[in-house]
Amino acid sequence: MKWFATMLFVLMITASTSQGKERTEYIGEISDSQCAMNVHSLSRSHEEMIKKRTLGTDAASCARACVRRGGEWVLRSGDDVYHLLYQAGVEQFSGQKVKVVGTLDEKTHTIDNYHIEAADSGQ
Repeated sequence: MKWFATMLFVLMITASTSQGKERTEYIGEISDSQCAMNVHSLSRSHEEMIKKRTLGTDAASCARACVRRGGEWVLRSGDDVYHLLYQAGVEQFSGQKVKVVGTLDEKTHTIDNYHIEAADSGQ
């Protein structure tokens, strides 16, 4: 009976974690939704805001200012912008190249992020 209960538990865990959702690593820059989603930046970057000295002096300070004004932390990877489900602790990586590990919801372009770390300079 103990064996059956253990096998049932393993099958339930496997089924709940393998419904087409794989944990993956994403490399990019921690940005804000306002700059990255073209809310106030035509180039989808911080460059315009920095040049105008509107919201910051570098990518990190610009992103922090935009989040304080209602934006969200996002991962910008090339032309792709991924919303980050968990916003807590992301500010420390503002403007930095990072590796985000999580599960992507392709419908909402949101990463269920469970780990963020600075990316190696070679990545």
